[in-house]
Amino acid sequence: MPHVAALYRHPVKGFTPEERSELVVQADGRVEGDRVLAFRFASDVDPQERDGMDYWPKSRGLALMEFPSLARLRLRYDDVAHRVSLTDGEHLSVDAPLDEEGRRRLEDAVTSFVLSSPDARRLEADGVLPLRLMGDGTTSRFQDRPRGFVSLHGSASVAAVDAVAPAPVDDRRFRSNIVVSGTAAWDELNWVGRVRIGDVSFDAQQPIGRCAAIMANPDTGVRDARLLRTLTTEFDQGEPTLGILLLPADGAGTVRVGDEVIVG
Repeated sequence: MPHVAALYRHPVKGFTPEERSELVVQADGRVEGDRVLAFRFASDVDPQERDGMDYWPKSRGLALMEFPSLARLRLRYDDVAHRVSLTDGEHLSVDAPLDEEGRRRLEDAVTSFVLSSPDARRLEADGVLPLRLMGDGTTSRFQDRPRGFVSLHGSASVAAVDAVAPAPVDDRRFRSNIVVSGTAAWDELNWVGRVRIGDVSFDAQQPIGRCAAIMANPDTGVRDARLLRTLTTEFDQGEPTLGILLLPADGAGTVRVGDEVIVG
């Protein structure tokens, strides 16, 4: 029987996945605590201030697609105390609250890290600096899409990619909220209709088209595998695809590691 093998949320867009034993799925389709903070570029403004949008396309701030070195940072977010800590071996260490002074410390630390990385030239482009840390630390609103979705992939699909890739490939590269075991590789791409996980009933939406973010090694921050090409050439895909998007069908609920996954 298919079941939930792992759960992840990403408190700060583009940064470290946080493994969880359970996730609260909100009625709007977003995961509680997922992407509640983001570092925006100087040339952009808060989308809510500008046009009322409640989402955050990758092009507006730091994201793995353009800044793969971010994967090297280890981020922890305390969503009770509203504190963010960042480490990168001996090179970076900051722990700060989300008040004005704390945000400046976090912005300075991340800026210094990226400027010392191979991605420095991207940070030096016009309109990028100074970075600003956006978000209240509670509201999940820095997703790539206007509609809230929960992302899911099968561990067997990732294992199939790992078997043909020139570098290690694990679930973290794909930044899904839910990882499912007990299915054959790529089975999830064919799911239609209702998908029940724990006490949450979802409607299956579309497969997830992938971007350059998956090429970044989650430990080193180096693009060490041309996985977009791997997906299209090794698996005969028209567009690089892995995983699917889900929307809750009957309101909010909780998904837990070990929950059965019932399709149809």
